[in-house]
Amino acid sequence: MRKTVALFLSGCVISMTAASTALAGANITVDAATGEILSQEDAFQRWYPASLTKLMTVYVAFRMIKSGQVTLDTPIRITALSAKQPPSKMGYKAGSELTLDNALKIMMVKSANDVAMAVGETLGGSSDKFAGLMNAEAKRLGMTGSHFVNPNGLHSDDHYTTARDLVILTLHLRREFPEYAHYFDIEAIDYGGKKLQPNLNALIGRFQGADGMKTGFVCPSGYNLIGSATRNGRTIITVVLGELKLATRATKAAELLAKGFETKGSGTTIDALQSYGAPTRDVAVNMRQSVCSKESGSDTWDGKDLEGHIVQGSPYMNRMDREPAAEKVALLPTKVNSLGIDLNRIPVPVPRPERSSLTDASATRLKALN
Repeated sequence: MRKTVALFLSGCVISMTAASTALAGANITVDAATGEILSQEDAFQRWYPASLTKLMTVYVAFRMIKSGQVTLDTPIRITALSAKQPPSKMGYKAGSELTLDNALKIMMVKSANDVAMAVGETLGGSSDKFAGLMNAEAKRLGMTGSHFVNPNGLHSDDHYTTARDLVILTLHLRREFPEYAHYFDIEAIDYGGKKLQPNLNALIGRFQGADGMKTGFVCPSGYNLIGSATRNGRTIITVVLGELKLATRATKAAELLAKGFETKGSGTTIDALQSYGAPTRDVAVNMRQSVCSKESGSDTWDGKDLEGHIVQGSPYMNRMDREPAAEKVALLPTKVNSLGIDLNRIPVPVPRPERSSLTDASATRLKALN
């Protein structure tokens, strides 16, 4: 009996370890034109996407534009909930508005969580409803290992994806919406501050032909990056998940992209790839202990070293010895009525519930709020 219990506990420890620390990361590289796989490692392993989530948020927005539900000029309103989102963020006050066009630029360059949440709330009616749209699109695209609970990628155990699914999403973004490709290779944004905000994707402007796509970081995910590049008419896409250091997500992606350009297609396409891996692949890897020590950095890097030079960090990347080209973004003008009152700051009245319909607990809470 003791031996049986010992074996059972040992199996639990092995399973828990596999779910939290065993994998050094997952990645996959494909030819964008053919979908052929050039390299892969643990492509079906469940992973936390962090801000790579914003690519799905953008995809849903593009689909809504295409269907005529919204336009790039649609005002995106910063709500109380979106204003409370933790960094990375723009710090806009609740009630502020910006165009969807500017919101998309900010999301792709600065990865602002407050703006992404505002996009979700505005386009979906609420964060939860927008997450429903995200999951519906994921299902339609065949992203069988993904589930989303918010539009910005802040951590939840129920918010996960795989390298394979992220390649599928990236391929659809590029194939369905080539007219919006410019959102993914913006070098920097200028929002009226004292300095520009460079793209957190260090490939942009440093890796030859780099034209996308997005970075992501939370402690449980490690450092993630989806990179794309085009040379001589051929586009390669790579997904890198779970790097231990901020700098290595770019250098790893650069290496995989460079080798991808030297590799012929395997003949196996992403659509035909069969699921593989240990049973633990269905438990998301949590890298918090490995990544978020006191010595670890965070996803606030501005792309420069301590001397202010753009970092090279890879034999496949070139130093950017210039200021990045920036696109201006700004809030929409404040709406003021004839009395000079800022209409954006006037709260929308909410009907009071009937007292008779309240439970004792609800009535107590309402009284406390009053």
